[in-house]
Amino acid sequence: MCPGFGVPLMKRGSGGTIHSTSGFCWKKVRILFRRHSKLQIHPKLCYDVLVKKVIKKNFILFFWVLVFLMFVLFLIFPEFFSSVESYKKDDQAIEEKKSITQPLPPLDTVAYDKKLNELANNPPPKEAITKIVKDLKTGEETIVTVESAPAPPNLWPVKTVYPNSGAILPFKRIIAYYGNLYSTKMGVLGQYPEEEMLQKLNVEVEKWENADPNTPVVPALHYIAVVARDHPTKDGKFRGRMPDSEIDKVLTIAKKINAIVFLDIQVGFSNVQIEIPLLQKYLKMPQVHLGIDPEFSMKNGIRPGKVVGTLDAEDINFAAKYLAKIVKENNLPPKILVIHRYTQKMVTNYDKITPLPEVQIVMHMDGWGGMAKKINTYQQFIYKEPVQFTGFKLFYKNDVLEPNTVLMTPTDLLKLNPQPIYVQYQ
Repeated sequence: MCPGFGVPLMKRGSGGTIHSTSGFCWKKVRILFRRHSKLQIHPKLCYDVLVKKVIKKNFILFFWVLVFLMFVLFLIFPEFFSSVESYKKDDQAIEEKKSITQPLPPLDTVAYDKKLNELANNPPPKEAITKIVKDLKTGEETIVTVESAPAPPNLWPVKTVYPNSGAILPFKRIIAYYGNLYSTKMGVLGQYPEEEMLQKLNVEVEKWENADPNTPVVPALHYIAVVARDHPTKDGKFRGRMPDSEIDKVLTIAKKINAIVFLDIQVGFSNVQIEIPLLQKYLKMPQVHLGIDPEFSMKNGIRPGKVVGTLDAEDINFAAKYLAKIVKENNLPPKILVIHRYTQKMVTNYDKITPLPEVQIVMHMDGWGGMAKKINTYQQFIYKEPVQFTGFKLFYKNDVLEPNTVLMTPTDLLKLNPQPIYVQYQ
């Protein structure tokens, strides 16, 4: 038998007999002979086959050894298998991880309080008045100081918890563009091509930097991630959730200008308790924050767009606590929670809304109209019902629909009491 092959050495004899030195099974030989009547395997042929098989075995062994060595090299020296671009991405990922995991400097509470007082923009106390009083009998004149009536206590700044270190507010002002990439009518974010939109945002950022040079500006993209519908969706909740691919696009655009991102929720017939957790993977990112819009929270069963909806302090506190949990578990700087408001009933039990060290809350006036109307709305529903910070929305189109009206400027907004620290353009 040819060693290692199970094939006998066979040679046809003169009488047609098959001889074998291997003791191989004669039955198999007969079958083989019938199929190949002229079969004749010589020792040289067996040797050639043996050599080929040894080479084949060694080649396979060599191949797997090579694969193993490459795997080991990949684990030890990954740079041999990666491009320069992947290096850059790895370095960026490391830097981002460091920025999250490295401890942030402690909050400067003195600077924090000072900035809050500046934002409050309270009018100065009225000074005492001096009068000259003349005695009618003697004609003698006396200078008398008349104290002004005591002013009511200031509502701003709000006395609440200090934020954790790394808080954006009140040290920086956020200037945001609002909208949805699918729609040109929901806001400037989706109205213009990407580059044009970013240029316009940069113009607004520069305006604010010039108007208030003492407050650095952070650009932001405020993206509607859950959009209320005026018709029922498949589950009957009258809201549509944007696909991850669209949110990813916004994150990519924001990264180009080092902007932060707000994901806004219009719940329709759903609720914040269901919708917010679905965005968890994005809210774990340090640059992503949250907005919720009571206008489209339809607790009364009427479809969105017919009447103005409402959220209670319980809903807002759920959102804040959920964000706080994410901040704690992922060692993140404080999140920002923006609440839209332009009517009394849009937010109920405002005094029970609880800011947390991990979450900064902005009550955002987003009504449209002329300057006088907007200022009045701000005074009635934002100033009189303080929570923590304030925001103000400007509409490029709706604010100038009335004759002889112009869009409010940064200088106009800086005259407000309190000054908004979050400004949104739609």
